[in-house]
Amino acid sequence: MSDPSITVYRDGPLMLRGDVQIVDQDGNVIDPGREKTIALCRCGKSRMRPFCDGTHNVIRFRAPGALENGRE
Repeated sequence: MSDPSITVYRDGPLMLRGDVQIVDQDGNVIDPGREKTIALCRCGKSRMRPFCDGTHNVIRFRAPGALENGRE
């Protein structure tokens, strides 16, 4: 098993890498259809939520890839 990590991409998704399991609020496992690398939507407009489908590029979603100023 590899340790999981999450990478925040500027203007893009959250990339999950490693051994992770995604479950819904009722505890049901959500199958991402792939292993090791999973992109999660941050823009809220994906048609595959919670997964990213690239819509952030179309709608010109903007968000930092690091901690925002003013946050501790």
